Amino acid sequence: MNDAPLQLFNSLTRKLETFEPVHPGEARVYSCGPTVYNYPHIGNMRAYVFADVLGRTLSWKGYRLTHVINITDVGHLTDDADAGEDKMEKMAAAKAQSIWDIARHYTEAYWADVKALNIREPAEWSIATNYIEQMIDFAKQIAPRHCYELDSGLYFDVSTVDDYGRLARAVTEEGEGRIEAVAGKRNAADFAIWRKTPPGETRQMEWDSPWGKGAPGWHLECSVMSGQLLGFPFDIHTGGIDHREIHHPNEIAQNQAFCCTNGLSVPANSGARIWMHNNFLVDRTGKMSKSAGEFLRLQLLIDWGYHPLAYRLMCLQAHYRSELEFSWDGLAAALTRLKRMVMAAERLTDAGEGDPDHPKFAPLLAKFDAAISDDLNTAIALTALEEVLAMKKVDAGVKRAVVAKMDAVLGLGLLDLARADLRLRPKAAVITEADIDAALARRKGARAEKDFAASDAIRDELAAQGVEVMDGDPLGWEWKLG
Repeated sequence: MNDAPLQLFNSLTRKLETFEPVHPGEARVYSCGPTVYNYPHIGNMRAYVFADVLGRTLSWKGYRLTHVINITDVGHLTDDADAGEDKMEKMAAAKAQSIWDIARHYTEAYWADVKALNIREPAEWSIATNYIEQMIDFAKQIAPRHCYELDSGLYFDVSTVDDYGRLARAVTEEGEGRIEAVAGKRNAADFAIWRKTPPGETRQMEWDSPWGKGAPGWHLECSVMSGQLLGFPFDIHTGGIDHREIHHPNEIAQNQAFCCTNGLSVPANSGARIWMHNNFLVDRTGKMSKSAGEFLRLQLLIDWGYHPLAYRLMCLQAHYRSELEFSWDGLAAALTRLKRMVMAAERLTDAGEGDPDHPKFAPLLAKFDAAISDDLNTAIALTALEEVLAMKKVDAGVKRAVVAKMDAVLGLGLLDLARADLRLRPKAAVITEADIDAALARRKGARAEKDFAASDAIRDELAAQGVEVMDGDPLGWEWKLG
């Protein structure tokens, strides 16, 4: 029931295209990973939920998936361009720690968020500093025809490749407004692929090169690692929409130079056949920025009592190319929806094995496949899953197998969760669950004896400690910590 052709939106051509693998039966995907100078915020993590759904969909379609996500531990400057401080060096100085310790700590924090969101492990986490020698070799190959040297580093001349900026649709120099001026650059959009350590300075991360001691540029890293691990051209390159304007056009230019390819009328000349970008998570609270102190990271959601998979579901409820507005009410609604699905799935816990291709479920499996094949329309796919969960008078084993098959794409882990797993204790809560359960038992007894004054007093007592008693809750949740 996965026969619909997989249609994906290619940011390079700005149209839906049928996925046709470079290597028959395989799907090779590269996703721009985090710069590990701080904790990722939930907007960052939306990109990896999207990439995970893409990978799961390719697996659903029967392709042998090779997915690579890089870890940037050097080379990413604070303004994403050619001037300013390296983000890693700046954080190491602020924390008075080794840059290697900073990288390790925040990489492990990112991996913890990946696990909490039920994102599958890629085939490889490519660490930028493991590929310095290959980056220097790559730069040496393209430098004679495409680069020039300044006192500050080795720069790529974007006029040496055809169709520079087509991905971003940048047709004027104003389209590259985030790139600050560097004395001596031939074109405003030219970018550093090797940054020399300034005279008199010593960086924690620096290497010898033909252009002097220094460090690679952020853009160079992804070209080298994707080409090394997946080969040019590979199938799909993903990232956040912010990468579409500078980072990915610069990757593409390097790929064209390295592969000696021509213009981008042939998408594969870019290094990848399809470029895909998820839209922003919009935060009206102002806490998304990492400069805001207690910014919106996944652990903050958990500390406030929200299961991380409620955030994953929140992402799945919107199309990846649409802006998604974050709100606490929206997150609470996603948690309630997840709760309903988990409760329905719990009834299938003891069911035996069944055949997911049973004719009774064929229409819903076809609906599900059509949805995810339509540029990963997870919002419609979720409704198909909920229709399966709501079906009555069907074999429980077959139903369980269908749920498992659909959830293998959506990644909510429905068959591994219990309702109690979703009731997380807020970090600030003082009262224990045992105390709450004891108070509720006393309240239940008072209500049975029609002692409503005592019942109300217990409810008020709990409310004073941050516990909301949810009388009449159709989900049987009974209480929640506010």
